[in-house]
Amino acid sequence: MGQIIGTLFVGLIVGWIARFLLPGKQNIGLIMTSLLGVAGSFAASYAGQFMGWYAPGAAAGWIASIVGAIVLLFVYTRVAGSGN
Repeated sequence: MGQIIGTLFVGLIVGWIARFLLPGKQNIGLIMTSLLGVAGSFAASYAGQFMGWYAPGAAAGWIASIVGAIVLLFVYTRVAGSGN
């Protein structure tokens, strides 16, 4: 249970940093910010494992997690913004 809460907390921080670094306005709330941060961290971990940067089962570092969250936030804002 503690790992899940820790992962969500790290995801929230990574999501905030990604929102701060990505230029423009993102109309997403706290929950979506956290989800994109967690998803960015997982995406960075799997991409790093695929490219041989991380051992299987290893988590991505902070910088890779932030980059993954920025990429997902960029894609999300473009997809969600296309309906407006």
